Amino acid sequence: MNRDLELEDLQTPALLIHLDRVRHNLATMRTWLKGNVDRWRPHVKTSKVPEVLAEVLELGVRRFKCATTREAEVLLDCAATRVPGASIDLLFAMAQHGAALSRIRDLAARHSGHRLAALSEHPDHAALLADAGLGVFIDLDPGYHRTGIPLAEVDRIRAVQAAAGNALRGLHCYDGHLHVDDPEERRRAARAVYSEFVDLARQLDITGELVTSGTPTFPDALFYEGFADFEHTVSPGTVVYWDGRSEELGIEGFGFAVEVLGRVVSRPTDERFTVDAGSKALDAAAGSPCALLTWPVGVDAEALTPSEEHLPFRMTSGPAPAVGTLVRLVPRHVCPTVNLADDAVLLEGDKIVGVVAVAARGHETLTH
Repeated sequence: MNRDLELEDLQTPALLIHLDRVRHNLATMRTWLKGNVDRWRPHVKTSKVPEVLAEVLELGVRRFKCATTREAEVLLDCAATRVPGASIDLLFAMAQHGAALSRIRDLAARHSGHRLAALSEHPDHAALLADAGLGVFIDLDPGYHRTGIPLAEVDRIRAVQAAAGNALRGLHCYDGHLHVDDPEERRRAARAVYSEFVDLARQLDITGELVTSGTPTFPDALFYEGFADFEHTVSPGTVVYWDGRSEELGIEGFGFAVEVLGRVVSRPTDERFTVDAGSKALDAAAGSPCALLTWPVGVDAEALTPSEEHLPFRMTSGPAPAVGTLVRLVPRHVCPTVNLADDAVLLEGDKIVGVVAVAARGHETLTH
């Protein structure tokens, strides 16, 4: 006798994606954008699942960022099946070199109806991108000190601008280092960056796109009056799923659309238990891998340091759950957590509606 798949049927750990909650978050983001989805260039590194990317495309989003060639291919193939004829504008949000650049050139040729661009911080590289028929966004460093040319080094920026020529598409200024929990402190720091960024864009006489902002600062960028004279986009990806770290930022309207399903495999004492969802299932790069347990209701516990397959908990009130109990865990950092899973379990409400591949996870090694 056929029956619907239930959580008990799944091996754990398992990645759960609630599609109804994804749509709620997309509607919330549309409200923040005041309906203008052209101001959103979400990063594909978060969504990674074609069925979720389809929801974003159906919202009307056509501008995206990505980091890997696999993410690019999955997005472009998804667009071809979900919105045939629509033109995708895709920015590789890190400089690409060597075989990866050759692969991007091949993707651009195969998907000629779309626009592909990449970041650059050096004149020789910008000229190489232009010769390959790719767009160029100059990568700027507003104090993150990860990549890009410092905002104050105008001569270096002008040299890249000249080398890009007509391939120049705009400027990329990612302020990901501004993530303090205090919204007012974060806003002041963001506005200082944006003021310097806008002044630079005016000096350079930029007519293309200005790209800023991940999840922590996108509201500040959307309401910064200096961007009104420019084509400006924000690029948060985490808003599609939300996570524990984002919840601490004080940005309203979003909800947890991703959980990791685990099972209690050990109960050493009444105060401690261990779940089979360690650092191979929940990314631990942002501190504690787990923000909270959402189910079973009433289990109040603190996640401790994980190992690869084990995540121990200490109860903060009440007795530990029994061995064999299923638990649902909200990741603290959802983007790399999604990347750890081969498959995703899709739900509508409490009903499982499919098990699909996390198609954009990982990296390609060989140019196709």
